[in-house]
Amino acid sequence: MSRAQRRWTDLEALGQAAECLRVLAHPHRLRMVQMLLAGDYSVGELADACELPTAMASEHLRLMQRCGFLTSEKDGRKVYYRVAEPHLKNIMQCIEERFDAVGARR
Repeated sequence: MSRAQRRWTDLEALGQAAECLRVLAHPHRLRMVQMLLAGDYSVGELADACELPTAMASEHLRLMQRCGFLTSEKDGRKVYYRVAEPHLKNIMQCIEERFDAVGARR
């Protein structure tokens, strides 16, 4: 396929992608995604792992849920989150391969 024939992604779709990538672009949110790719966690468990107040962890989770990355389920008084977007696994794999390797070289 020549360059002239290449079909580029619609700019509106790329704008939506950029917004969701901005939401992910936070170390606490990336840690939460890492954890949630391994299983379901409560807000409190995620907050503890990120050393955050529960209210702040909830806000991070809400932002990721609004982008369609996560879903939640209430069990009594606890809310558990899980990954809803299967492509998050690929995104995290790229991040881990690139940045875990940098950390190992230091």
